[in-house]
Amino acid sequence: MSAPAVSVIMNCLNSAHDLRQAMDSLMSQSFTDYEVVFWDNCSTDESPSIALSYGEQVHYFRGADTVPLGQARNLALAQAQGRYLAFLDCDDLWLPHKLERQVALFAANPRVGLVCTDTEIFDGRRSIRKIFTESAPARGMVFAELLQRQWISMSSAMLRREALTALSPQGIAPGTGINGGWFDESLNVCEEADVFYRIAHDWELDYVDEALTRWRIHGGNTTFRKFGQFADETLQILKKHLALYPSYAVEHADLVELLTRRAAFQKAVALWREGNNAAAREIIRPWRNAGRKYGLFWWATFLPGTCFDLAARLYFALPARLRA
Repeated sequence: MSAPAVSVIMNCLNSAHDLRQAMDSLMSQSFTDYEVVFWDNCSTDESPSIALSYGEQVHYFRGADTVPLGQARNLALAQAQGRYLAFLDCDDLWLPHKLERQVALFAANPRVGLVCTDTEIFDGRRSIRKIFTESAPARGMVFAELLQRQWISMSSAMLRREALTALSPQGIAPGTGINGGWFDESLNVCEEADVFYRIAHDWELDYVDEALTRWRIHGGNTTFRKFGQFADETLQILKKHLALYPSYAVEHADLVELLTRRAAFQKAVALWREGNNAAAREIIRPWRNAGRKYGLFWWATFLPGTCFDLAARLYFALPARLRA
């Protein structure tokens, strides 16, 4: 049997509540030359029986132990046979022409390594916003633009197999602690963006300018509450880039400054939330005049940490370009 054109990667951990909707949206695709690699991360709910009810097109695998998501994605990818690799998180949805439109863009340009679509963010009942509306994408060699404004949602991404397999740790000095390869299993909040950045460094990117992906969010936005992790992993990604790309510090001095400033902001936010106002101000002091959000945050650190939730709502109401 010949390999399918697309391998759809689904990583699952107790996703029964929304899984059938996600699977139905997959089975409704106009493009049908795909396989489903369903990696069950030791679910204890009805997820396995739901996945298996969709027939032979779903290749079901169950891990021996529950592992971090990046590792689970790598385990699923190792089973994939397709020329292209798409990802559908178990609570997200696809519109019927999603795969068809992306495969067409790959076929038209062999230099493209990643194709995404616009994404509608919704809470299960109502639409909240579309990603491209607030963060305009770019086409071609757009490594710098992607680091400045990340516009790719995980369930919208499709990768050319060669673009993924080219992400090897070759050329990284032993003992550096830098994890090359596919999804970096040392990352917990930035593992998806890390893969997208490294593909964008060496391949062209393209996109379908339609909201063919629906990203379901649950409850309040938790991103702001993970800023301490984001700070550490932003610096880890910068360290990786400096190790992978020898001329990075010269060719992308602006990105070195951007990632350093971004990590400082993320760390300062985490400190302020913990009540360490003075420490937060000290970290953000060099960047106080670097942009509106930094100036606003400087003044916010004079307020008690109980204002955190209000500040989070105001922050995510800013246009994407002001949150870079």
